[in-house]
Amino acid sequence: MSLLSVDNLSVRFTKRSGGVFSRTIGAVSAVDGVSFNIDRGETLGLVGESGSGKTTLGLSLLRGTEPTSGTVTLRPEGGQLEITALGKRDLRRARQHMQMIFQDPYSSLNPRMTVREILSEPLTAGLTDARKLSGAEVDARVVDIATKCGLSVDQLRRFPHAFSGGQRQRIAIARALVLKPDLVVCDEPISSLDVSIQAQILNLLADLQKSLGLTYLFIAHDLAAVAYICNRVAVMYLGKIVEIGPTRQVYFTPRHPYTEALMSAVPEPDPDAPRRPILLEGERPDPANPPSGCRFRTRCRFATELCAIEPPPLREVQADHSVACHHTDTIKLRGALDLRGPVQETAGR
Repeated sequence: MSLLSVDNLSVRFTKRSGGVFSRTIGAVSAVDGVSFNIDRGETLGLVGESGSGKTTLGLSLLRGTEPTSGTVTLRPEGGQLEITALGKRDLRRARQHMQMIFQDPYSSLNPRMTVREILSEPLTAGLTDARKLSGAEVDARVVDIATKCGLSVDQLRRFPHAFSGGQRQRIAIARALVLKPDLVVCDEPISSLDVSIQAQILNLLADLQKSLGLTYLFIAHDLAAVAYICNRVAVMYLGKIVEIGPTRQVYFTPRHPYTEALMSAVPEPDPDAPRRPILLEGERPDPANPPSGCRFRTRCRFATELCAIEPPPLREVQADHSVACHHTDTIKLRGALDLRGPVQETAGR
């Protein structure tokens, strides 16, 4: 049984007019009827262009952003939690089972707290089980997780400003893991770091997953990073998942035209190799007024009248590989063939 089940989840934000007599003038569906599962111990990558709803989806799983409708079910060891149905007190307790690593390590850490205080705060803020940990137990757990994340005991006395971006992200990772969560939502955890540090953080996340039995939702723009660490990949466009499947299948044999366009934008390993990016026509539609039928049809070279009339359902086209496209069985698409070697060696590790 899956650790996390998401069923028909939607998040809508109302739009209001300005001025003294403001009124509701519409709504934006940042996430619209999304469903997927994450198995225990796996990493699901979530990709898509900016504004597709990835971060909003990640936040809504933890109810950092309140869902408008749908259900989120988490199954930690020995129990089941209907996250979307929990009251404030129960939700606070449920946070020990699900945590988030934020994108910017410079703004996500309190500059007035030492690293020891940052890491111990979740353990003393009522997020753990009913039994309160002693001071010695808190300190032992802080030292243990800090060491696992590559921090020394001496560094626990320092403040965040004394650390580089990569070290700060290690602190943020340690803070997320100190409660021993089952699910960790990683919201672009390497995008603000130097390229030389990104590989270190990816390897750290992979090692921690193996040693601690973690499950990740990995949100990212970097398709190479997603290929390196993720077992499966979900592709979002304008609030909907348009394709989800095993990493190798999505990368090498995409079944949705939008996925193909994303794969064509992956940088070539050989600087002399000819680039063949697929340039999408037009601008991304307004999320407050999405196109009828398939939301990608206004930029799709395969679109027909059917695409304008009927929204394509997310349906399984082969084992564990689902696509939302009316014509996926008749069109031929190109995958990220230029990354075939490196990705096949490391994808889904």
